[in-house]
Amino acid sequence: MQPSSVPNDVLDRTLWSLTGWTDVGASREIVLALVALAFFLASSPRGRRWLAWGPIALLFIALAMLGLSFVMPVTAEAAPPAHYILRFFVIASLLQSLLMVFAVSGWERFASPMPKIFLDVLRWLTFAAALLIVLWEAGINAGELLTGSALITAALGFALKDTLGNVFAGLAIHAEHPFEIGDWIQYDANPAHIGRVVEINWRATKVITLDEAYVIIPNGQLAQASIRNFTKPDPWSRRSLYVVTPYDVSPQRVQAIILEAIRGSFGVLEKPAPSVVTNDFKERGVEHWVRLFTTEFDKRDRVDGMARDRIWYALARNGIEIPVATQAIRLTPLPPPPPPEPADAVIERRVRCLESIGLLASLGPQQVRLIAEHNDERIYAAGEQIIRQGEDGQSMYVIMGGEVEVTARDGDGPPVPLGSLGPGDYFGEMSLMTGAPRVATVTTKSESRLLKVGKQSFRELIEAEPGLIEEMGSALRIRLAERSKAMAGAGRPVPEPQDIFCKIRDFFAT
Repeated sequence: MQPSSVPNDVLDRTLWSLTGWTDVGASREIVLALVALAFFLASSPRGRRWLAWGPIALLFIALAMLGLSFVMPVTAEAAPPAHYILRFFVIASLLQSLLMVFAVSGWERFASPMPKIFLDVLRWLTFAAALLIVLWEAGINAGELLTGSALITAALGFALKDTLGNVFAGLAIHAEHPFEIGDWIQYDANPAHIGRVVEINWRATKVITLDEAYVIIPNGQLAQASIRNFTKPDPWSRRSLYVVTPYDVSPQRVQAIILEAIRGSFGVLEKPAPSVVTNDFKERGVEHWVRLFTTEFDKRDRVDGMARDRIWYALARNGIEIPVATQAIRLTPLPPPPPPEPADAVIERRVRCLESIGLLASLGPQQVRLIAEHNDERIYAAGEQIIRQGEDGQSMYVIMGGEVEVTARDGDGPPVPLGSLGPGDYFGEMSLMTGAPRVATVTTKSESRLLKVGKQSFRELIEAEPGLIEEMGSALRIRLAERSKAMAGAGRPVPEPQDIFCKIRDFFAT
């Protein structure tokens, strides 16, 4: 299509008078490109207007060429090529604006945003379409042009083989959705090659590994690999731990202890529930397979480590020692281990701690010593819940070392802190003396050693001296009044008064 000599349209005549521009259709295409661009800017979703920079840049180039033709008019010989070049930029800008209107403003109102790789491919196609239109208007057969340069096309195709393979592999990844941005994937058999997807473009996929390494994987390589997605179809993934215990401890007892130990541990989900099964019989002992679920995949090492800590402390509290390898051989003598604390010294230490408890002030030295002998000490890790609000209990705890925090919740509300307790303090006395449910949750703030005082030792004291009910009941009422005052100060409802003496008699009579 050759430029006409005298334009008839008002806009065409204006452009002709200023710049000598005589292409009647191109002026209308400039207006259409401006209208399409303005419509996209007005209708695009939030955060997507940056896509208009491509059409704007193309239109700016076309308008800049018009300005140059105004300053430096082209010769008659150079005018047709200049017009076709200008029209290429105008048509490309118009097509890209229309693409943005349909693929972004229209598509994203009814579906999820189109992947960037698809948009990039469509935008390149608009350039190809604009070039074909201009070539056709110039009277050039694009098919003959491509046929005549078959050798060049073959050479380019061979040189771009890997690049084109990555492009088509990227399109396949977006079409099949084996993973998305934010997913954790393993992209080969090496366990160290696990990372979070941060970008998927037309050539490669970029991930950040657990070691904070930035890895770029060609899409062609991913298309041929077996990909493990740890985030799909559910947001959680399973972790596996293995624990060996002695043969003289029943597997079901060990499994119950482990499940209770990891309950509430960092990152361990209650649903799906963790489980423990007997996995194998080793030379060292029975191997238990601990299976837990977590959504903290990026912190999986911490999840595993804290669960192992909980298991170790729980086994130690129950007198279960993790066996060492039976084939271990010591080639050099080791320094002798420190001698264990004498039993009498342990009892005396417990007696000194129990004598400072107001609840036991009415007991004589022999009675306090009886409690110290008939109960044992337990070690808890930091963050473990010793007792839980609402659970049944028949024991109290005396803090020998460490620190704990007392919290309570009202219904489904958040837990409210009631205070902290340290060495010499005690808790759970109401459940010990009356069998009442726990009214608060006590959690260790650091590794703590506690003396657990059970119902049986107090039953023996009361059977030998029934008058202790009155004396200990009075001390318990004072303790209950102090607890009610603390709960009221924290905005918690105060329990109704109750007949402590009747509660104690009825509890120890059963």
